[in-house]
Amino acid sequence: MKTFKIDGGHKLKGSIQPQGAKNEALQILCAILLTPEKVVINNIPDIVDVNKLIKLLGKLGVKIIKLAHGSYQFQADNINLKYLESPEFKEDGRGLRGSIMIVGPLLARFGKGYIPKPGGDKIGRRRLDTHFEGFIKLGAKFRYSREDQFYGVEAKKLKGTYMLLEEASVTGTANIVMAAVLAEGKTTIYNAACEPYLQQLCKMLNRMGAKITGVGSNKLVVEGVDKLGGTEHRMLPDMIEIGSWIGLAAMTKSELTITNVSWDDLGLIPNVFRKLGITVERQGDDIHVPAHTDGYQIQSFIDGSILTISDAPWPGFTPDLLSIILVVATQARGSVLIHQKMFESRLFFVDKLIDMGAKIILCDPHRATVIGHDFKSTLKATTMTSPDIRAGVSLLIAALSAKGTSIIHNIEQIDRGYERIDERLRAIGAKIERI
Repeated sequence: MKTFKIDGGHKLKGSIQPQGAKNEALQILCAILLTPEKVVINNIPDIVDVNKLIKLLGKLGVKIIKLAHGSYQFQADNINLKYLESPEFKEDGRGLRGSIMIVGPLLARFGKGYIPKPGGDKIGRRRLDTHFEGFIKLGAKFRYSREDQFYGVEAKKLKGTYMLLEEASVTGTANIVMAAVLAEGKTTIYNAACEPYLQQLCKMLNRMGAKITGVGSNKLVVEGVDKLGGTEHRMLPDMIEIGSWIGLAAMTKSELTITNVSWDDLGLIPNVFRKLGITVERQGDDIHVPAHTDGYQIQSFIDGSILTISDAPWPGFTPDLLSIILVVATQARGSVLIHQKMFESRLFFVDKLIDMGAKIILCDPHRATVIGHDFKSTLKATTMTSPDIRAGVSLLIAALSAKGTSIIHNIEQIDRGYERIDERLRAIGAKIERI
């Protein structure tokens, strides 16, 4: 088990560029299975989850050429479908939540798609019903082996249909869209997710020859086509990493510039940090966070009641940043209620922050009230273990703000979502060592 050793309490300074978006990469990489032609993808983050998926695609028979750092060429013109039913695939697929999104493209192009029950973060139940209910409505037959937890869908030819999704699942919508682009006839997907990363997928598919309308709304209409061609695509910067760096700047009272953030795709993120009293300045396509030497004050609602920050489907606030918001609130002036609606285990990491001296009341699995210290009492350095990607980075931010030496174990979780995070933090003055 790898570990970070952090000497906290130091101010940082400089600029940092966000990596390519992890959640977009997992969708885009699966879409290359829809065509036998060459697809070039740029700004791919060099992180564990994405590299696992690239390796899995290689075992499927995809020809992969690394063109430069973050740039790859893929060609899926000779897919090995036998690998899908091999013991090796059952092991490989379990280690990656994003592997579920290979099912839609494989089903659309080859008439069958299989996947073992995927792994990922231990943050609560993450149902796959939306994915498979969508495939069934498109005409696929579904089977599930409880013994080895193996899912499968098969169809001679998918047929377009109308569907109202039970939940606006991002990965579920992506999977269904990738299946529908090669289906016969028109597919209407209502209550579709509309996150920027899903918009990116739809735009890429349209460049490949798909006919998708309503991109950016919660109603997508897909006119099926016979085949798709190659294209080139560049991924957006990772909005979760951008939010992480905003929080890091505030907690360490540091002046930081986050470059090339694609402001127009950030939605509510800058404004939610502003509600915590953090100054987020737009400078072209960069974000500048000045040093908050006098701290930052949480706003209250107009009627004077305590501010509540909760997650919601896009264009609401992303659940992946609630852990960061919670940590940042521990040193604010004032109080805030954090309401994590989507995952019932995501707030359980707060016990580690309480051990560091944070004033947090865990109301129930979904809600926590944070009473800020206003920097009058700093967090204390401690030893802790990262439970998942986002909580891990939140604890890392807490450790960088706390005076003394902290140890974070199980940093493989952080590496799953953040590229060379220790090197990049050292470049702006952080004292962090991988041991």
